[in-house]
Amino acid sequence: MTDRADGLQERFLQALDREVAIDLLRGAIGRNSVTGNEANFVAYLEEQMRLRGIDAVQKADFLPGRPNIWGERKGKSAGKRLLFIGHTDTVHVEGWREHWAGTEREDPFSGPIIDGQIWGRGAGDLKAGICTALAALSLLDRAGVTLGGDVAFAFVGDEESGEPGTGISAGIKDYVGRIETGEIERPDFVVYVEPTRLSVYPAQIGFFIADITITGKSAYFGVPELGRDALKASHAVMSALWRHSEDVSTRASHDLIGRSFLLITGLQGGGFIAVPEECKLSLIRKLLPGESLDTAASELETVIRGAIADPEIGVEISYPAGRDHALGGTAAEIATDLPEVTMLSEAVSGAMQGRGIIEGAPFWSETPFFINRLGIPAVYCAPGDIRNCHTFEERVETEEYLAGIVAFATFMTRYCGVTD
Repeated sequence: MTDRADGLQERFLQALDREVAIDLLRGAIGRNSVTGNEANFVAYLEEQMRLRGIDAVQKADFLPGRPNIWGERKGKSAGKRLLFIGHTDTVHVEGWREHWAGTEREDPFSGPIIDGQIWGRGAGDLKAGICTALAALSLLDRAGVTLGGDVAFAFVGDEESGEPGTGISAGIKDYVGRIETGEIERPDFVVYVEPTRLSVYPAQIGFFIADITITGKSAYFGVPELGRDALKASHAVMSALWRHSEDVSTRASHDLIGRSFLLITGLQGGGFIAVPEECKLSLIRKLLPGESLDTAASELETVIRGAIADPEIGVEISYPAGRDHALGGTAAEIATDLPEVTMLSEAVSGAMQGRGIIEGAPFWSETPFFINRLGIPAVYCAPGDIRNCHTFEERVETEEYLAGIVAFATFMTRYCGVTD
């Protein structure tokens, strides 16, 4: 432990009911909540929040039949307001049963414990984080600790992409809109419980996805001069895009999240014994804090159009993944030396040796809605390893999850204060 001067962390370690905490997470995994089906998990969360004495539990649909849920534990004296937030939806489970057929991992929603790890879809991304926050509140009660400030909880849908017509952060857009109107009280600090292996992420990448359609004119293979080769034009475009990626990567480097780049993720075209008439490219562009999405997209379009020499070749570019920006998701960061960042890092390192490291998020999630839109400092921190999420290997280390509960309870007390 890095700091047990107040004795609270030791009390939490002694008071933690491991079995109850593990059952909470296994129950969460057992609720199928693939994007669009958030209500199934929200029903479980409502039950668990009320059992834990969370006040003013409320639900509201951000889209028909797709609810958010939120509530709070009011403090007993003046203090800061802390929010724990995470998304309720998970990615799909297609192929999971076939991959694990005949093993104890076969059911993606059974939450088996194997070699000290809890398996299942959503185990890491991010039901472990949600359950860590809720179990930490229970731990405060078991240890006889009463907070001075408020702890709020919010669980929102539609964060994951992949299901048709979903994955545009509709849930958090609705939630922060309620903060802006004053319906929901504004927090002073936010912990978004994406999996970080209990590191603390005060910075994250931005991104946009671009789908590019290049259209020429088909012609019989024996007379290619009568056509306009979309595949050849696509080759020129890809070469130009790779050069552009090298250029943007040299412009700047961020201490926590590295350099910008773009990655071509898909190519589709041709199919007949003829000059290809249409090709489609897809790419994703990584951005650093301070980089403008609009400027980056404008540069991209200039590169693409400049690579096509034939004026009869057509180009259409679309941006299908708008989040907190019409074109994509903005990058975000807060100062690494903010007192609350240090406080959370120390609480985590005290609960589990080697954790609580300050790092950057290699993913995009929803803290920019707080940092960039509302001006509220936010970080990511939770058990789970993003590298095995969205795969057939999704799981979370049991001891990491339990340590996270102690860490979150410790942080709640140090940030919000306690009453006698």
